[in-house]
Amino acid sequence: MNEEVSKKLELIRETLRETEVQVQGVRLRGTDWFAWATAGASNTVLLTAETGVAEVLVTTEDAWVLTDEIEAQRLKDEELPANFKVYVNPWADYAARESFVRDVIGGGIAISDRPISNLEKPLPPSLQIHKRVMMSSELDRYRQVGQKASQAMTEVLKAAKPTWTEYQLAGAGAEALWAQGLHPALTLVAGERRLPLYRHATATGEQIGRQAMLVFCARGYGLYANLTRFVCFGELSGEQAELHSHVREVEAVILNLCQPGTTLDAVYHALAQAYEQHGFPNAIREHHQGGSTGYLAREIVANPTTTDTLAEGIAVAWNPSLVGAKIEDTFVILKDGKLENLTFDPNFPNVEVEGRLRPVPLYN
Repeated sequence: MNEEVSKKLELIRETLRETEVQVQGVRLRGTDWFAWATAGASNTVLLTAETGVAEVLVTTEDAWVLTDEIEAQRLKDEELPANFKVYVNPWADYAARESFVRDVIGGGIAISDRPISNLEKPLPPSLQIHKRVMMSSELDRYRQVGQKASQAMTEVLKAAKPTWTEYQLAGAGAEALWAQGLHPALTLVAGERRLPLYRHATATGEQIGRQAMLVFCARGYGLYANLTRFVCFGELSGEQAELHSHVREVEAVILNLCQPGTTLDAVYHALAQAYEQHGFPNAIREHHQGGSTGYLAREIVANPTTTDTLAEGIAVAWNPSLVGAKIEDTFVILKDGKLENLTFDPNFPNVEVEGRLRPVPLYN
């Protein structure tokens, strides 16, 4: 952990040296950037907040975690690597922190992931790219998160009953993720009636009926494992089974494209063409198709103009969908353009599609 943080602090300091003379510090407030800079530590208390109870401040000489006296001891004991000094302000005196920052950066300005004053500027693209490319130690943690999330998904769907409400299924999913030490950042559920109606089906009190879709965005060490699975009680109709088959084949097209040097807009356009070839020309407009992932559920969502380039070490999560059918896993691009599925669980039903094992609906 300390070695990884040291490398990241050097990347941050390289960024400082490359920026304007008056830029004297980097402030990282978001839950995503805090986890990245600290090798997986968490500043999260309120799960729905984009920023947390602590921030990172880096100068050419020092690295600090800034927090208040409510949080400081827990963070020191349970979260923070040894690379950081800790500044603690009274919880009712946030101005004291700002005064400290001004003293540390010598009256200069800071760059930040979330600038909040005229004395702060956005992070440059070069540092953004560093966050999206996984180091080997990050990838080791990501594998743990992916396996725990996929095992939680399998456990829940094997236990599900058609009489459960969507709330119950979402709640069981959240409980299973918490039991694995993961944040249930998202647990979408659509039962039999709502599944054909909505792509983003937040849970309701309806019974799920003969089939249901469960979607996870599970966060651990700040990293997101994204996956979608289906459970069925009884056989799918031929038409429904065919829709799932179409989605798997569409996905195969874009997974084959996930190579270093491919741009996200190229993947988007290939998706649009694949949908059209399968007879669903409007599907590309009915839901976003995913993109790169990592310290955000989606770092960049692919669209017709996203020219960001894939590279070794970048994680992706695509979610092609049709009415009542969808597929999603989290992959990372390895050397030689190979893809590793971080959220594969061999205990969940699967079929081979162009050399990859892909999930199919679980029959209960």
